[in-house]
Amino acid sequence: MPGWWNWQTCLPAGRHARLYIKNMYYVYVIDSIRKKYIYVGITNNIERRVSQHNKGQSRTTKPYKPFRLIYQEGLATRKEARKTEKYLKSGCGKEFLRQLK
Repeated sequence: MPGWWNWQTCLPAGRHARLYIKNMYYVYVIDSIRKKYIYVGITNNIERRVSQHNKGQSRTTKPYKPFRLIYQEGLATRKEARKTEKYLKSGCGKEFLRQLK
C-alpha cells in the first residue's frame, strides 16, 4: 500500500477496521505445562479455543491440560491457515516450535 494510505480515511465515520475483517483464521500452538506435549490447531477465536483446551473440553488435549499459548499467526483464509498448520506439524515446523519453548 502507498505510504499516504490510511485505513481510517476509507471507512465511514464511527466504524472500526476490525469490523471489516471477515473470517480471520488463526493458527495457534499450545504447550502443556505439566507434560511434554505440543498441540497445533486452527480457530477463528484464540481466546475461546485455548480456554476450551484448558477446561478439558477437547478430547484430544484433555489429558495434557493446562496449556500456555506459545505461538499464534493470523491469516486471511482457512486455506492459508491449513497450509501453515500442516507446516508446523511437519518435521521442519516441529523444529521451529522447539526453538520457541
